[in-house]
Amino acid sequence: MAENNGGYNAVKFGHTDERVYSKLTSENPIDLVRYQLANCYMGRAGLINSGGASAGETDIAESVRTAVINKRAGGMGLILGRKAFKKSLKDGVALINAVQDVYLSKDVTIA
Repeated sequence: MAENNGGYNAVKFGHTDERVYSKLTSENPIDLVRYQLANCYMGRAGLINSGGASAGETDIAESVRTAVINKRAGGMGLILGRKAFKKSLKDGVALINAVQDVYLSKDVTIA
């Protein structure tokens, strides 16, 4: 998932207008994910973000937060491989169920 604003300028490849990063978006992670979505043919190709590396005790909270941001920005899902499958069966299932609950919830809508 996008975590910083100005990534295109950081790679120093190609040209863009600085207003893309100063006026058209913000540091809000939902805005940053919307730019990812725009690069998926304006949402015609589904955006599935990576859930990131396993951090241990905070995995469920981080995964739910990432899922909420992804869903509110218009994304379609999360990749959870290592976070879920390197845990015990009980903990892995709990993590996957928590993320599924976000995508099934009618209370979490596009921002």
